[in-house]
Amino acid sequence: MRDRHVVVRNIARPAADVVARLAEAGVSTVHEAIGRRGFAGTGLMPNQRNVRVAGPAVTVSSHPGDNLMIHAAVEVCRPGDVLVVTTTSPSTDGMFGELLATSLATRGVIGLVTGAGVRDTAELRGMGFHVWARSVSAQGTVKASPGSVNVPVTLGGVNVSPGDVVVADDDGVVVVPLAEAEEAAELAEKRIAKEAATREVLRSGTLGVDYYQLRAKLADLGVVYQD
Repeated sequence: MRDRHVVVRNIARPAADVVARLAEAGVSTVHEAIGRRGFAGTGLMPNQRNVRVAGPAVTVSSHPGDNLMIHAAVEVCRPGDVLVVTTTSPSTDGMFGELLATSLATRGVIGLVTGAGVRDTAELRGMGFHVWARSVSAQGTVKASPGSVNVPVTLGGVNVSPGDVVVADDDGVVVVPLAEAEEAAELAEKRIAKEAATREVLRSGTLGVDYYQLRAKLADLGVVYQD
């Protein structure tokens, strides 16, 4: 059993410019651009507003109610990373707070996403460390159980491998596989350009039902206009 718990020190990461382009696009645009995939669900709530980040995932698999492996993960993080913390069974305990955030910020980590809980939320906002979590809880944790760092994990039903790009903002969290990151950035930028053109058409007064040619669909569905 012991050899099943590992801390992988070195992982592949995407190019910094690709990560920056995905961050600029944001969660909803990236999600749509890659075929409505990668969204980690409505349960991951931001602790702050008007924040948009993206970074390579450093993954943590922890025992519920135990943050030992988060401490172990700090050492292998690099500037620009996003720490992704999961538990082997459901947990709402406050596994992460101000002190761990201080360690991560010192390493240049830009945020944390967790399927468990966080605490010290006011302090986290005050120090500008951004988190997305399934719960907020004062319930403390122990440091007693082995887990793993930089192994594949599942977050909100989405598979996350080390080095995948995690994009997070007010709309939630989306995960882009490392191998698809550059293509995803290109697709997101094309979508942004298309939406900019559409925005101008709508600003001119053209109705969405006409621009998207929806009148025939409404009629086919039996929708009738009445005066």
